Amino acid sequence: MAGIYLHIPFCKQACYYCNFHFSTSLRQKDELVAALLKEIVLQKDYLSGETVQTIYFGGGTPSLLTVAELQQLLDALRSTFPVAADAEITLEANPDDLDSGRLESLRDAGINRLSIGIQSFHEADLRWMNRAHNSEQALRCITDAQKVGFRNITIDLIYGGPTLTDEGWQENVAQTIALGIPHISCYALTVEPGTALDHFISKKKMEPTDPDKAARHFELLMQWLEAAGFEHYEISNFGKPGWHSRHNSSYWQGQQYLGLGPSAHSFNGHSRQWNIANNAQYIRSLAAGKVPSELETLTTAMQFNEYIMTSLRTASGCNLEWVAEKFSAPQSSQLLASSQPFISKGWMEQKGETLRLTKAGRLFADGIAADLFI
Repeated sequence: MAGIYLHIPFCKQACYYCNFHFSTSLRQKDELVAALLKEIVLQKDYLSGETVQTIYFGGGTPSLLTVAELQQLLDALRSTFPVAADAEITLEANPDDLDSGRLESLRDAGINRLSIGIQSFHEADLRWMNRAHNSEQALRCITDAQKVGFRNITIDLIYGGPTLTDEGWQENVAQTIALGIPHISCYALTVEPGTALDHFISKKKMEPTDPDKAARHFELLMQWLEAAGFEHYEISNFGKPGWHSRHNSSYWQGQQYLGLGPSAHSFNGHSRQWNIANNAQYIRSLAAGKVPSELETLTTAMQFNEYIMTSLRTASGCNLEWVAEKFSAPQSSQLLASSQPFISKGWMEQKGETLRLTKAGRLFADGIAADLFI
């Protein structure tokens, strides 16, 4: 099993909190698509013939590509890699890019899963984040997608922001549930260095984030979605049974994936590589027939630490038997011993050969994982 991710590095405007690689100029869009087509061919052997079960158009804002461009990329992937007939094919999209006619065209092109960047159903939150869409578009694009036949829909929501009250957060989650959306990804508002939000806060033009509010929103989120029948299968992801993200799950399960496009990362089980995060240099390099990437061979310690980080984020948790088999029995024993303080605090639990975070521990997931690293 393998997945393919394509990074489309264009946005209409910059959200204040975003630190992903993107450009607000579409001037190089045609050249970028041509470069992606060349990279697909040059990377044809990266997955060693593994069947591709998932394709994910991320960004940036992939919905800025025309349907013809998306179709061209999908055709190239299918002619280069063994793509499963039932592959999950996801397109990240913003509400302002989705109307009924475009949704029908995306469906007909083979897109079978939509990841819509709603972030909030409240106008004040959207303006504060500098989102390109409004609350009316947020609602309408979901109902339009459902009308044209999209069932596999996930939306992103952001919590913990200064304009979002507890009542407003409950309304966002309740609206999602009422719309019958089977999957939801929720993220705490974080201040990343170098972003507009970081600048505005440092200049006291915006309020700083409140970690207590974010923690409270996360705890409420777990409570509300569990009551609504969602499975909290990964720290930031909730899905109804049978509607988990196959693509993102493959990351957390350590499956192979190929990343295409500027800044995209790839992983083949023993090494990781990443493309240059510069559109012009990416295009020039591909025009010369070379993928502009760097490679890192993973040491045993790096592989162990990565397993701890990814497995503890999931409901499946960390398997001690697998650690003993993959690394060593002493390493498995050491992991169990290192986990005892967190088990005593009620932040972790052991069930048989599995270690997992409790609801209380999910608030401290990254710190706990870091303390368990080699």
